[in-house]
Order: sequence, then C-alpha cells, then structure tokens
Amino acid sequence: MLALVRSFLADTGFQLELCAQVFARLPGMLRRRTLIAEQLYQSGLKVVHVVLLVGVFIGMIVALQTGLELANFGQQDQIGTIVALSMCREMGPFITATILAATVGSALAAEIGTMAVSEELAALEVMSIDRVSYLVMPRVIGAALMCPLLTVLCDGIGIFGGGLIADAQLHVGSALYYDSVLEALNDRGLPLDLPKEVYTGLFKSLVFGLILSVISCSAGLKATSGAMGVGNATRKAVRDSIIAIIISNYFMSWFFFNT
Repeated sequence: MLALVRSFLADTGFQLELCAQVFARLPGMLRRRTLIAEQLYQSGLKVVHVVLLVGVFIGMIVALQTGLELANFGQQDQIGTIVALSMCREMGPFITATILAATVGSALAAEIGTMAVSEELAALEVMSIDRVSYLVMPRVIGAALMCPLLTVLCDGIGIFGGGLIADAQLHVGSALYYDSVLEALNDRGLPLDLPKEVYTGLFKSLVFGLILSVISCSAGLKATSGAMGVGNATRKAVRDSIIAIIISNYFMSWFFFNT
C-alpha cells in the first residue's frame, strides 16, 4: 500500500513539474509553430468524425431519457432547454475529453513511449535539443486548444440529435424545440449573450485537454522495457487521464455552480 502511495505521489509530482515546464516554454511557441500545427491536425481533424458521431447519439439519449420522464408530467416541451444546458454544461466537455483521452492521449503516450524505449529521447539530449519544447509543448498546446473547439461541435450536434428525438418520439415540434434551445442559450448579462453554462463548459474542456495531454506525455516519457513498456504507458495514460478528468470535473462543477 505504501509503495502505491509513493508511486502515485511520484507520478503526480512528475506531471505537475512537466506542466510547469510547458508553461515556462510558452514564450517560444512561435518557433514550434509547424509542430503545433501538426498537433492541431492530429488532435482535432483526425478525430472530429468520432466526436460528431458520439455527440449526436449522446444528445439523442439525453433527449429520450429525459423526455420520457417529462412526458409523465406533461412537460416534454421543456426538453430543448434541458438538452441544451446539459450538453453545454456537462455532457459536451466530458464526452469530448473522454474521446480525446482514448484516441489522442493513447497516441501521445505511444509515440513518446516508443521514442523513450528506443533511446531517441536520449539522442535528443545528446544533441542538446530540449525534449519538452520539441516534443511535449506542441502536443499539449494542440490538445488544449482543440478540446474546446471539438466541444462546441459536440454541443451543437448533440442539440441537433436531441431535436430529432423530440420531433420523432416525443411529439415536440422542431420550432418549439429550437425556440426553447435559443431561450436557454441566451443571457444578455454575459458576453455574446451566452449563458454561464457555455463558458464553464468551454473552460472545463480547456482544462481537460491540458490534463489529458500532460498525463499522456508524462506516461510516454517514463516508459521503459520495450514494447511491453509502451503498452503499459498507453494503458496508464488513458486510465489516469479519464480518472483525472472525472475528478477535476466534479471540483470545477462545484466551484462554478456553488459559488
């Protein structure tokens, strides 16, 4: 038990140190703009179809399960409000981050882990190339920036999927559904007339992208023992990323909606 605690603290310390090193190197990000652009493509465009597919079905599930209960009270006309706010506040950021952890995070850990076990990282040090600036920073920036953008797509397609179910199975007209969506997503007291749920969801997704990329890169950097070590690093990256996303999601939700 004590060994597990020590291992957890050592991994957490390494991840926090790596995150601090990435932030310290942000002023030099323009020199890595080509690498960052490549990571934006890898973290965004290559997984956008997965986000859209999962997002539309999540919206359909939320609309169906919630709408059936609301119908018992004759309140199914409120389904647009519930789907819009739940997607923007919770489901969109969480689902997007989970998808990125399983796809992008695993790829980051495998790539860097392969470089670690094949001694390419040692070669970078011999050539005096900063491995954090060259390998980690572009990947962290790519995932952290693409996660909010993909979240917007997930929110939108989820609301659309909810509209399909509202019209086809809950007998709520499309006009009524989208009117309630627009009303729920309109708050003239905040910038762009968008409600607090939208901004908190985007902030969550930014944090999630940072968390999963740092954890995945740190798992890859610590990979050892050949192909088995790379597999273990990949599994550890996905597992720890999802756990960290869930835990941080709770605390951010508590902070934003209880203060």
